[in-house]
Amino acid sequence: MAHTPVNHPARPIYRAIGALTGLYLAIFGVVGLIVTAGDAPFAQDDTRVLGQGANFGFAVVSVLLGVVVLAGVGIGRNVDTAINKILAYGLMALSLAELAVLRTDANFLNFTVSTCVVVMIVGLVLLMAGMYGKVGTEDEAKAWQDGRLLL
Repeated sequence: MAHTPVNHPARPIYRAIGALTGLYLAIFGVVGLIVTAGDAPFAQDDTRVLGQGANFGFAVVSVLLGVVVLAGVGIGRNVDTAINKILAYGLMALSLAELAVLRTDANFLNFTVSTCVVVMIVGLVLLMAGMYGKVGTEDEAKAWQDGRLLL
């Protein structure tokens, strides 16, 4: 049985939190595109965007992720929860991977420690939004509350 609550009373709040997180990613990406315009796509320099290390490549990735999260929130119907969970795990893995290669040439997204922390927090917030935003029928909600599996 899944441990993800169905029809959580605060699901509209979690959905709004997911939307704000997607909006943050999109805004960060757009500002990053403006700041890093003309630079090499994967430049490793001291460019900072909203206090975080970034380059043109990471800005593009951020815009795309933000648009995907916002599209999922717009669609709803558990599409947003699936997108949020998948992207959350991906962002947390990216944060840890970039932290491991922070001071090497493999740091192709130009992360700094602050960027790693912010990406990890964004991943955790998306995971929270994905875990508590699931909707279902009243029978599914009752089955989840009773702790039984509905086949």
